[in-house]
Amino acid sequence: MAKVEVNHSKYEGIRFDIEDESVILVDILETIPYEYVGKDTMVTIPTTEFTSVCPWSGLPDFADIIISYVPNEELVEMKSLKYYLTSYRNVGIYQEHATNKIKEDLVDLLKPKYLKIVATWNARGGLGTEVVVEYKQD
Repeated sequence: MAKVEVNHSKYEGIRFDIEDESVILVDILETIPYEYVGKDTMVTIPTTEFTSVCPWSGLPDFADIIISYVPNEELVEMKSLKYYLTSYRNVGIYQEHATNKIKEDLVDLLKPKYLKIVATWNARGGLGTEVVVEYKQD
């Protein structure tokens, strides 16, 4: 079989446009009243559609995210959560940082009794990442 010469120089300097964290729509998040205050109910919200981008290459990072929380007085309004999560689409952010930022923003919004996020990031280069963050009310 003949050896094929491949010129990879065309890939040098390629960089996709990425946004910084300032475009994340934190202010879009809304709450609705939780009518069973005092009753611990675990709310679990899974999504398989989360996307951000690698801050180095601009290539997409995909994750399955499971948000679980025990509300105190507020529930997250689902449409606002979808817009919030979608706003990460072009943000250059490390996987661990994205997971923690989602946690911080939801804790600030909801002030829940408990919140846990499990983000399972698709493998790239044979390595996948699972990031788990938790918050417990004092």
